[in-house]
Amino acid sequence: MLTVASDIEVLARFGRALADPIRCRLLLALREAPAYPSDLAEALGISRTRLSNHLACLRDCGLVVTSPDGRRTRYELADERLGTALDDLRSAVVAVETDRTCPDAETEGCC
Repeated sequence: MLTVASDIEVLARFGRALADPIRCRLLLALREAPAYPSDLAEALGISRTRLSNHLACLRDCGLVVTSPDGRRTRYELADERLGTALDDLRSAVVAVETDRTCPDAETEGCC
């Protein structure tokens, strides 16, 4: 049974999804068009097992949904407005102190 999440829960789920660069790349790919896991794995250059784990997280966060297509499963954003939200987040100005970086920036590719 689907329920409507509270505002705080929605933001927390979105934050959890965006906390990983691969999930960010997946969301941006699905923003362009629905896709099959094999195509997403190839486009992102990751294994299908790794991709499956990230897609499961995005499903658990409620950001992507699946639809059967014959023997295959297609993934897409749960709501088309998520694409707009991603665009808004990408264009937002983030205040970062230039003399400080995240301690994981070098190894994790973040920040």
